[in-house]
Amino acid sequence: MADETTEEYALTGDLTGEALRQALIGTWELVSYSVEERDTACLVPAMGEAPRGRVIFTSDGWVAFNLEGEGRVPAHTDEDRAALLQTLVSYIGRFRIEGNAWITQIETAWVPEWVGSEQKRFVSIIDDIANVTTPWRHMPNWAPDKLTRSLIRFRRIV
Repeated sequence: MADETTEEYALTGDLTGEALRQALIGTWELVSYSVEERDTACLVPAMGEAPRGRVIFTSDGWVAFNLEGEGRVPAHTDEDRAALLQTLVSYIGRFRIEGNAWITQIETAWVPEWVGSEQKRFVSIIDDIANVTTPWRHMPNWAPDKLTRSLIRFRRIV
């Protein structure tokens, strides 16, 4: 469920529909990933100060995400492997555009509960920067009992 603030953030760019679809095609590098808690308005750099990742949009309608928090190191135990899931967002699916948002039909994901779901992302693109906002939701990685939204910034690299 999106609120006015989410939509205001996303509407700072003026691309919608097919113009937005064409502008998204390519490879984007993760610049920042923050999470806002709805109840407290607390803004947290959930993926750290130097996250890394890519999102790739193809001209035939696919999107692939792989976003990682900073400081990830190889796992040596099952506990280590479980902890790594808290600093990862990864999924692939078909996308479509509706207004100033893209919606992905998730086909594979780092968490099984997202497979088969639709994920909506509001986006504004200014020059080579894309500002992305999720609707308010319960995110499996952080504060799963609270409503949060992600505020994500990407820079076009291809």
